[in-house]
Parts: sequence; C-alpha cells; structure tokens
Amino acid sequence: MKSQPVILSEAKDPMHACSTCGEAGSPQNAHSFVDTEDASKHMSPVPGDFQLAHAPAASGWSRLPAEYGIPESAPSLDESQAYCRRLARTHYENFSVATWFLPKKLRQDFLNVYAYCRISDDLGDEVGDASASLALLDEWQGQLDACYASAPRHPVFVALAETVRKFDIPKHEFSDLLIAFRQDQTMTRFRTFDDVLGYCRYSANPVGHLVLYLCGYRDAERQQLSDYTCTALQLANFWQDVSIDYGKGRIYLPLEDLRRYSVGEDDLAHNRNTPAFCEMLKFEVERARQWFRRGLPLVGKVDKALAVDLELFSRGGQEILNAIERQGFAVLGRRPVISKTRKLALVARAALGKLL
Repeated sequence: MKSQPVILSEAKDPMHACSTCGEAGSPQNAHSFVDTEDASKHMSPVPGDFQLAHAPAASGWSRLPAEYGIPESAPSLDESQAYCRRLARTHYENFSVATWFLPKKLRQDFLNVYAYCRISDDLGDEVGDASASLALLDEWQGQLDACYASAPRHPVFVALAETVRKFDIPKHEFSDLLIAFRQDQTMTRFRTFDDVLGYCRYSANPVGHLVLYLCGYRDAERQQLSDYTCTALQLANFWQDVSIDYGKGRIYLPLEDLRRYSVGEDDLAHNRNTPAFCEMLKFEVERARQWFRRGLPLVGKVDKALAVDLELFSRGGQEILNAIERQGFAVLGRRPVISKTRKLALVARAALGKLL
C-alpha cells in the first residue's frame, strides 16, 4: 500500500501518515519503549504451531515472515503484547521520530495499533500476487471480526482487543484501512483528484482517527481536521515517490492532470522531468500545501503535548514538499529527501516545545 507517512523516517506504512500523541519524551531515549534486546535479531513467534492457512492464501503466507501466520490457538495477552513490541523493534527504522514523545501509558496501545497497520500493509504490498493478497486480507479481516467478538487467535488481535476495549474504538477505523489495501490490488490509476482523495479516505485518514482515539478525542470536528492533515501527508508521499510507485505499476497523479499538462506515462517510465511535468508537479505540491493549511486549526484544539506532535509531523510532511520544490519539482528518478540536519532541527524544535 502507498502509505504514509514518511514524515521524518520516510516510512512506508500507514502508521506514519498521521501519528502521534503524548507527553514529553527524550530523543536520546528514542525507542526505549520497545524491548531492549538487539534490534537486529529476528522476531520470535508466539508459542504454538503457525498454520499457513488455506489455499489460495497459503501461497501468500509462505511469502511473508513465518511469525505473521495465524496460530491454531490464541496466545496469552502478555505474549501477544510482547509480540507487538518485537514487531515494532524489528521495524524500528520505520518509526517516525514523533514516537519519541509517546507517553508511557499509551506506548503499548500505540504498538498494538502499529502492529496491526504494519502487518496489514505487508499483506497488501509484500506478497507480490494480487489474488493471494486479497485472500490474506480476507483472513486478516476475519481476525479483526473475531477481535471484536472476543475470539481472535492472532497475537496482534489479542493485544489489540484490550486497546479497543479501553478506548472504545469503532471497528470501521481498522477495516477502512483494509479497503485501501484491497484497492491496491486492483486499482493502479486514478482518473480525477477526487478519486485520489477517495483513496486517502481509506489509506490515511483512519490512522489519524486512531491516534485521536488513543489520545482521548472522538468528535467529528477534530477528525475532519485530522483528515486534512493525513490526506496532505499522503499526497506529499505520492509526489515524493512518483518513480518508485510507477515501478510498482501505480500512478497516483490524477490522469486528468496528466492530460491537462500534456504529460504521458512514457515520461514517467523514462524519468523525463520535462517542463510540463515539473509544472504539473508544482501544481500538485501547492494543492497538498492547501490541505496542510486546512488541518492547522487542529493544533489549537488539542492539549499541548499532542499539539507539539501534530506540528512535528505536519512540518515533516511540508518539508518533503519543500524538498521537492528545491529540486525544481524534478522528482522522476530523483527522490527528494529531507536532510539529516533539517530532521534534527525539526526534532529539536518539537523537544523544545515540550519544555515550554
């Protein structure tokens, strides 16, 4: 799936389109909320024999890490929470620096949600076969349904059930993400910008809602403002990764805009940063900035701790747009990145904000 978020770690999973919340943390203690074992070690599966499910999903499970499989019997809550921590540790490079500021009381719940998003993303993006991915996503949906019926077997859902119970999170916030992953198997072009926004509705916006739920906010007004920011982050990721996505057979630039600016798919295929392409991307970047601006009022409608984090990942997304602009919008074959110096400056600013 084309995910989000990127922000400062430039990650490729949904949890980084829009996160995170919490009280002050310390950058030097980054990732201290996960197990302290060597992060280079592979995850250990929870006890019990893992099944590779039924055909046609079996071929899909075989292409993924063995520990992703659904066990025949459910592990304990403690084992399941440890599983989520291990998953986070082995993917620690994908954590946005914003996670440095997570409050201790929310860390496990955040990791439970992250684990769900991480595996969901891999089911849709790492199998390499659309039919197998769709079968796996159906099985994953079945475990989500079981989670809400108090009968899950997969450790992610055993852990997630406790989070759902504590924060009363509606099931559709999780299942909406799966809609986007399913779309990725069959939809590779978007006719209009509204179609792109419709995709973001499922690929990015639910993650912002989940973060708000974890932070104690559940009203429609804040969710709408969060949607603006999450959509903007997704758009920034799209415009940053035009070549990478084309290599996967996907074009997120609206086809109506390609026609309007006389840009052909052949230009994308051959990394031709023509004046027409650069002018089109300039238009798309400004449009993403407009969505960032629409989401700004959310900062003034949450507590100070969350406000600082909101500003951090919002500025991170805008820095991606700035990086695109600095190279003249010529992103084909030249993926824009945020410099380490700029990343540190953003983190320092956020850390200072926690203290003031």
